[in-house]
Amino acid sequence: MSYLKQFDLSGRTALVTGAGQGIGAECATALAEAGAHVHCTDRDGDRAKETAKRLTAAGFKASAQTLDVTDTAGLEKLAAELPPLDALVCNAGIVTNTPAEDMTDDEWERVIGVNLTGVFKTCRAFGRRMLSAGRGSIVNIGSMSGDIVNTPQPQCHYNASKAGVHHLTRSLAVEWAKRGVRVNAVAPTYIATPLLDKLNEQPELIRRWLDLTPMERMGKPSEIAAVVLFLASDASSLMTGSIVAADAGYTAI
Repeated sequence: MSYLKQFDLSGRTALVTGAGQGIGAECATALAEAGAHVHCTDRDGDRAKETAKRLTAAGFKASAQTLDVTDTAGLEKLAAELPPLDALVCNAGIVTNTPAEDMTDDEWERVIGVNLTGVFKTCRAFGRRMLSAGRGSIVNIGSMSGDIVNTPQPQCHYNASKAGVHHLTRSLAVEWAKRGVRVNAVAPTYIATPLLDKLNEQPELIRRWLDLTPMERMGKPSEIAAVVLFLASDASSLMTGSIVAADAGYTAI
């Protein structure tokens, strides 16, 4: 057996949601470097195009599509247009920080709608094609927030959404285990992405996070993409229903 060959995705097709920046863009890069043709999707079509353009300029296979994971019709249309995927990465997500007592219905529903319902809709649309083909690996981006309550920022809607992603992952994994489709998730710690740029003016908050993290640092998008590549490849062929913590030891204490 060639262990390195287990990571080879040559001739395979992958799709990444939220591929316009941050973790999603790095996941698209990792899968493309492993040989996959990567469909880079994002609600912001220009960002998706930028990621695909960068990858094709480097000699990799990539294309871009505008995709809103809350749009059932759009998801079903794209799933019908593409061949069955070999790998699907459900990465699109949003977060806001609002105390529960001040949170509006709209804010709650928007975060749950993208982070949890959007993952379900994406898995459903592309999972059908995978099931028909009898193969495929789905990797959902969860969060350590699905297992712990982050402090001091108030984000009950985000935490609930990611806990839901973890259990959705396990549920789909069990449903589809005998039909050739694996479903796993990655649970990252705080990652240095554009999503957190607005917090650069709050060094005391970041310091609190690092004090609670055994490795005393935030993660990099590439460190999550490496785990995603493993879960998307044959190297993880025995794994389904797993929630892989990539959290610098945060949930170990």
